[in-house]
Amino acid sequence: MQQRTIGDRRVSAIGLGGMPMSIEGRPDEARSIATIHAALDAGVTLIDTADAYHRDANEVGHNETLIARALRERGAGADEVLVATKGGHLRPGDGSWTKNGRPSYLKEAAKASAKRLGVEAIGLYQFHRPDPEVPYADSIGAIRELLDEGVILAAGISNADVAQIDEANEILGGRLASVQNQFSPRFRSSEGELEHCAKLGVAFLPWSPLGGIRNAPELGSRHAVFNEVADEVGVSVYQATLAWQLALAPVVVPIPGASRPESILDSAGAADVELSPDQIARLSAA
Repeated sequence: MQQRTIGDRRVSAIGLGGMPMSIEGRPDEARSIATIHAALDAGVTLIDTADAYHRDANEVGHNETLIARALRERGAGADEVLVATKGGHLRPGDGSWTKNGRPSYLKEAAKASAKRLGVEAIGLYQFHRPDPEVPYADSIGAIRELLDEGVILAAGISNADVAQIDEANEILGGRLASVQNQFSPRFRSSEGELEHCAKLGVAFLPWSPLGGIRNAPELGSRHAVFNEVADEVGVSVYQATLAWQLALAPVVVPIPGASRPESILDSAGAADVELSPDQIARLSAA
């Protein structure tokens, strides 16, 4: 599988998004573990998670704990697999989402995540979502302190606009490693941030790259040209979509969510799909 760079780490061009394994409608733990193991067998070396990826109020960090167990069972250490987690977004347990970007909270959350992941330092820690009640610079300042103190090895941000990318990179002293924004054929409004990351050499991690749990099954019907190109290349519409994203810039690392081994195996295959310039142009214009 081709590789990409996040900070000073080389990782697989396709990552695994762990969210579907821990929220509403999640599979049993055995299938989730099998999904993570299938990803590792396919050469996936980037796994995305967050302390807010859980369903019930009393299980904060459910997905982090699940991933840690799966890696431990397989004997995959932090030097082999980059686990990227996030803090600053919370789920009270009633299905809603809240934000907390206070520096003191972020620092506590990062240390709790490290404990759940079973690591001395988190490979990549990302500020999950801006908190309108806290100055952005204050939240990123806490991330910088975590980086300086060695609690985290690389720092990123999520759900950020171009101005916030530049602000975060400045506060971090040019050490911004990643930006994780929503991006898919259905959601293209982060294209400017993708292009900006490409100019800066900062990894861009599209979340919900196939349109999200509910919309992914309709990908081909909503965007016929993606089906057409998939048929031309002889791959699934999901592989064609991820291959298109990889072709947009060498900093792009899609992180499709999965809760079945079959799903991540199909997604991982996108890293080996080659699209022609004409096909890439047709998909980009769709």
